Amino acid sequence: MTTEDQHRAVIASEFRPARWLTHRHLQTILPALPWTYRHRPALRRESLELPDGDVTAVDWAAEADAFPDDAPLLVILHGLESSSDSSYSRMLMQAATNKGWRSCVLNFRDCADYRNRLPRRYHAGETSDLQHFLKTLSQTLSSRAIVAAGYSLGGNVLLKYLGEAGTLSHLRAAVAVCVPLDLHLCSEALNSGFSRIYQRYLLGHMKSSVRRKFNRDTAAFDWERAMHARTFAEFDDAVTAPLHGFTGMRDYYDRCSSGQYLKDIATPTLIINALDDPFMTPGVIPHRDRLSPQVTLEISERGGHVGFVSGGTPWRPKFYLPGRVIGFLERYL
Repeated sequence: MTTEDQHRAVIASEFRPARWLTHRHLQTILPALPWTYRHRPALRRESLELPDGDVTAVDWAAEADAFPDDAPLLVILHGLESSSDSSYSRMLMQAATNKGWRSCVLNFRDCADYRNRLPRRYHAGETSDLQHFLKTLSQTLSSRAIVAAGYSLGGNVLLKYLGEAGTLSHLRAAVAVCVPLDLHLCSEALNSGFSRIYQRYLLGHMKSSVRRKFNRDTAAFDWERAMHARTFAEFDDAVTAPLHGFTGMRDYYDRCSSGQYLKDIATPTLIINALDDPFMTPGVIPHRDRLSPQVTLEISERGGHVGFVSGGTPWRPKFYLPGRVIGFLERYL
């Protein structure tokens, strides 16, 4: 084994599920319930003007405004149809604040009840907005270390950005959680068994977002196909692809699956995925030889999708991810 192969780390996770929450669907669903994590950090919203004339929103942890100018900055990327209001974002912002770090959530276009201007939204491979935001931060915060964490679709965006940027990345370190590394396989997984429930729920939100932004006369896509889509593949073929310059769903998935970018990452990066994640199959887990020497792949037997409930009670659960994410990033600050 070469020295390079030795540094391509695939490790077993130390996560152990709470005894009362071992099932993958319960691990996935419980953290999304509003009463499992009630704390809501005060947020300060800023508009981010984008190079193509569009706009999106950045939500900052207001409590950290008083921190020193050289405090580290954590940028968080949310998942599909989510925002800074997600429990995982709020948990991580609070964990960063407790460490004395500043933090923010870069909301994707048309998310967080913030309407963008152009006739488009966001997708799993949209890295230009993140690249622009990080470049802006690095120019205005030259003395501050910047790190990032992405969840689910946001993790895919983060890994794709890191692979595209290579040695020119503006990040000191990064963590990506429950990443759909192969969009084809994830689309198939979500159209199987109980996972169809998640697909139906998220598709409902996606269609509502589309109806809020477009109508039958203004849509730059087949409105009937979009409204009658029953799977992610159908929706992405009808809406996501034409809105964002892809020839179809297959072209979109081929070009935007982040697994193909892992070998080019030059930033210390941790990927955390669970084998029982109902949003994907174990087939998305890449072989060691597809990782760059800077990537550590942490595989957990359990955890569900962005769940990782490690203890506590159903009314006050404890979560593994915030401490693990902060702990990894802290090593590079």
